[in-house]
Order: sequence, then structure tokens, then C-alpha cells
Amino acid sequence: MIEIVVTCESIPQAEALLDSGADSLVFGEATFGLRLPADFSREEQTKLTQLIHQKGKKAIVAVNGIMHPEKMKLIPEYLRFLKEINVDQILVGDPGIIQVMKQKELALPFIYAAETLVTNARQINFWGKKGATGAVLAREVPFEEMAVMEPALEIPVEVQVYGATCIHQSKRPLLENYYRYTRQEEGVAKERGLFLSDPQDENTHYSIFEDDHGTHIFATNDLSLVKELGELAQAGFTTWKLDGIFTPGADFVAITALIYQAKVAIEAGEWTEALAQELAEAVVSHHPKGRGLDTGFYYVNPKKIR
Repeated sequence: MIEIVVTCESIPQAEALLDSGADSLVFGEATFGLRLPADFSREEQTKLTQLIHQKGKKAIVAVNGIMHPEKMKLIPEYLRFLKEINVDQILVGDPGIIQVMKQKELALPFIYAAETLVTNARQINFWGKKGATGAVLAREVPFEEMAVMEPALEIPVEVQVYGATCIHQSKRPLLENYYRYTRQEEGVAKERGLFLSDPQDENTHYSIFEDDHGTHIFATNDLSLVKELGELAQAGFTTWKLDGIFTPGADFVAITALIYQAKVAIEAGEWTEALAQELAEAVVSHHPKGRGLDTGFYYVNPKKIR
């Protein structure tokens, strides 16, 4: 069965996403989760989990930041809270959290999500043997390598099929340092809509923002693999992630509904090139204006990746 995993920005949007075909919702609080569309309070996380379970779906909480000592001290209390509200899984990238979860009272089912480090079956299976129930595949792995990897995988692997992709994260406050150096007082949050551009290529548009996890820089174009969904499913990659960090509100709900339509057609054996093209065009119509779309690393020759 195909699983559609989506981020959410509010409780009303979460309900709409669940009704539009999402199987699992990803949320959390900014202290522990990376690049979330919203920072949810403990009360909101409790309500979200209850709502998700009422709909018969899965609640996945992002605890995927790199936890420096000051944050690691807060992890046991947060894990206890997540166990109390009965979340289904958490996203984890820091091995320190996995070590903490060796304590039975803090253990939670976890998905290994170490960003660009997750690139091969051997590594994924290693974390599976350490207790991971799934893994998030690096966005930089081309399909040619994915197809070779899949027969060796021992746990489910999530593949991003829509949304923005982070290409660099630094713990350093790069924007703050720049503004201080240039003697400017400017905001650095995601809401500013800041971007970098290569002076030698006017088409580049690297979204950038800063939070207490550091500085985050995104690819010029967001990802859309709508036309490739049939091929992904046939190859055994059936956990699909949609990231709505730069696609707010009803448009993200509409895109989720389109991916759900693709899921239904594929599972029914009714997937066609014409339907793929139709859905891909519909996704473009709901995608934020001024943000491009492409297929990322999907068709890149693995030999060209260094």
C-alpha cells in the first residue's frame, strides 16, 4: 500500500489534509524539529494527535534536529510527553536521541532521518537493526541508484515527491552575521522570504532563513515527481513525502488531494501517461507563483554526483 506523508501548518489544515487523502501527518515544535511549516504548542500537539487517530491515520513528530548539549537536556522530558499523547512515530537524525531512547520509559518507534547522510541500503539496514521502523532517503539519490538499492532494503524508505528541498544547513547564524557585518538590522525568519542568487546565474533563487537550528538554504526549484509516481511505486518506493513549508493553506491541501488521486489510480492499475500529465499540470496550478518546479536529482547520472 502507498503511504502519503505530509507536513501541516495548523489544526484546521491538518483536518483538511486527512480528508484529502493524507495517511500520516508530520508536525512538531521548533525547538526539536527541522524546517517545519509551524511551531505547535504542547496543547496543539495533543489535539493534533487525537484528531489524527480519530481519522485512523498516523501522527509523526519531527525530533530531527541536531541536539547540542543545551537541547539534549530537554529531550527526555519531550519524549515522555510524546509517549503520553501516544504519537505513532518520531523522526530522528541525531544518534544521541537514539541512545537516550534505550531507556524503556523513553523509547518510541522512530524513523531514521539524517538528511543527506541516508544514501545506501547498508546504512539504512544498520539503523533498522538499531530499532528504526523506517528511514528518510536523502533527496540527492537518483532513481537509478534507488532502483538498485530497493531489493536490499529491510525497512520502508520515504521518498520526497513534492515540495522544497534543503541543500545546506549550518549551525552558524550566517544571516545574522552578515547583517551585523554590514551594520544592518533585518529580520532573518522564514516569513521574510529572503533568497540568495548566484551573480553568474540570474535564474538562481536559493530561499534562505535562520532559526535556532542555524541557517537553512533551499534549492532554486522545488520538487515535483508526479509523473514519476508510477515508476516509483513499481520499484517498491511507496512512502511518499509532501513538504508544505513554502506551499501554504488550501493549495497544499489541493496538491495532497492530487497525489492521493495518483495513489488510487496506481493501486487500481489505472495509471496512465495522460493522467500523470494532467495531475502534474494541476500541481503546477496550485504551486506558489515565483517558485519553480523540477525533478531534482531523479534523472541525474549517479556518476556525475560527487
